[in-house]
Amino acid sequence: MSALHIGPHALANRLFVAPMAGVTDRPFRQLCKQLGAGYAVSEMVTSRRDLWDSLKTSRRANHDGESGPIAVQIAGTDADMMAEAALYNIDRGAQIIDINMGCPAKKVCNKWAGSALMQNERLALEIASAVVRACAPRGVPVTLKMRTGWCGQHKNAVQLARQFEDAGIQMLTVHGRTREQGYRGCAEYDTIAAVKAAVAVPVVANGDIDSPEKARAVLAATGADALMIGRAAQGRPWIFREIAHFLATGQHLAPPLVAEVRRLLLAHLQDHYQLYGEASGVRSARKHIAWYVRALPGGEALRQHINTLECSAAQWQAVAGYFDDLGARMDRLPAAASARPTSPLLHA
Repeated sequence: MSALHIGPHALANRLFVAPMAGVTDRPFRQLCKQLGAGYAVSEMVTSRRDLWDSLKTSRRANHDGESGPIAVQIAGTDADMMAEAALYNIDRGAQIIDINMGCPAKKVCNKWAGSALMQNERLALEIASAVVRACAPRGVPVTLKMRTGWCGQHKNAVQLARQFEDAGIQMLTVHGRTREQGYRGCAEYDTIAAVKAAVAVPVVANGDIDSPEKARAVLAATGADALMIGRAAQGRPWIFREIAHFLATGQHLAPPLVAEVRRLLLAHLQDHYQLYGEASGVRSARKHIAWYVRALPGGEALRQHINTLECSAAQWQAVAGYFDDLGARMDRLPAAASARPTSPLLHA
């Protein structure tokens, strides 16, 4: 797939890592880029100034050693605060600002942020316009992620997309579900296709893209300029190179070597510990380890053991030992274990 531009930035390809709170931190973004993702957006950073000095926000605003372009997602409900948050992150290395109007989490939507903003089109447009105005003097492009609408009876993504484009938003990502759906059911792609037909800026399709075949089908169904992958990359960051290879050749890559997965995961853990520190790093790494091994022989036993460990050295060694044993039995991951169960290719 040819490269795509966001403002002055040429992206390596059209396969993107979705922003996921508690997941797409700097170590995970770097790993996905290493394995074929052309672009990655950070976890959302709050627009509340009183939280900027918190440990959570400082970690999310840490881009040390990260390859560009560095994209940071911001979330909030006040136009002026969102503009200020954009500048705060630009001062800390952000080269692209992404506005969160897609998060369905209750703790976000209950404060009328995230996808809840799609219910208030006037406020949504005010926020987009304010952020674009703040970023323009710095030469920083602004993108936006949204859903198809608030509920099935109120799908307004097409109408909003036109307004966002007029306000200066330079790329739109659409998750093919309403806020009401959360992550339930299946994503639908007709609305994404309608958004693509309605605007001239690049449109990115997101939702249920979990296999090379599904990626090809979604591109065909939506006409989207790029694909954004979230949950399917958890524990399977090589999905980006698998999809890129399939779209280019029509052929599947062999499952990754056990030795490669061992090396990738252990390096990921080291980066994770360095960012979060000992106690927090050990706890927050557990989910990543569980995702990597969930379909592997003995994976559940390892997960249970990992959850009893409080020391990073012991956790790291347990993972190393597990993959040493697995590598003695097989060269590559089992084909069924290297992919998550796929969702239907297309649906109404």
